[in-house]
Amino acid sequence: MRRGVVRQRQEFLERRQRAGVQDAIRVRKEQLRTALQEQSQLPSHLKKDAVVLKKFVELDDAETADKAKRSAIDDEYALAGEVPPRVLVTTSREPSQKLLEFAKEVRLLVPNAVRLNRGNISVRQLMEAARRDQFSDVVVLQEARGLPDSLTVSHLPLGPTIVFTLHNLVTRHDIPEVGPMSEQAPHLIFENFTTQLGERIRDVLRYLFPIPKEASTRVMTFDNANDFISVRNHSYKVMRGGKEVLLTELGPRFEMTPFRVTLGTLEMEDADVEWVLRPYMNTAKKRRLL
Repeated sequence: MRRGVVRQRQEFLERRQRAGVQDAIRVRKEQLRTALQEQSQLPSHLKKDAVVLKKFVELDDAETADKAKRSAIDDEYALAGEVPPRVLVTTSREPSQKLLEFAKEVRLLVPNAVRLNRGNISVRQLMEAARRDQFSDVVVLQEARGLPDSLTVSHLPLGPTIVFTLHNLVTRHDIPEVGPMSEQAPHLIFENFTTQLGERIRDVLRYLFPIPKEASTRVMTFDNANDFISVRNHSYKVMRGGKEVLLTELGPRFEMTPFRVTLGTLEMEDADVEWVLRPYMNTAKKRRLL
């Protein structure tokens, strides 16, 4: 890894650590402010620092409180909305025909995406080339027994990297009466991403796509149900003076579940793990991750 990238990542992690401390202080101040406003009993863990926290609460104004809510995560997507994303799509080594077919369709799903034949390129070489060519994200598709089973999104230059497990993949070739693929930037619909992890994953996915034009007739849906994210790609046409809308599926269609979130890019083997799906989580039926 280049020294510049290492130094940049260290600075980012230090900012993130400081932001974590500030977030913890902000939460305690909010708890104190709520207790004072509602004239309720002060939480036991705040009694020791109540006097100091009260002084900070009195000094805080609305602008300071709003700035305190910003965290180091904002640094990861600081240019979102200002610079269109550029996505590099590739596969694991020696891909099967099915994986190559899926990679071509993912390239069509994401505007401004470029597909790269992996060959013998290592992960480190791949990420260095992506940084050199100023790509914003790298999407790596992998397979098991000839079927695509994993999708990894790695944001440049510092992460995060999210690994998804794929389920029930149906490519365009297998969808009856599939419509012609549109290259318009799609309108995005996200449903049921309510938790902190869900919002994190939603942001990683939505920043893969440029801002669509208002006249765009393509829409992509990411619908979370029981931690399975259903991905659908449609075009629409308004009929009968706006009274009806005709949907045409463009494909591909698949479900994906998050497996791991790391605070780094693909080649950073020492990157901190922000979240990972543990075996015991599968048995907690009432617990929803997203």
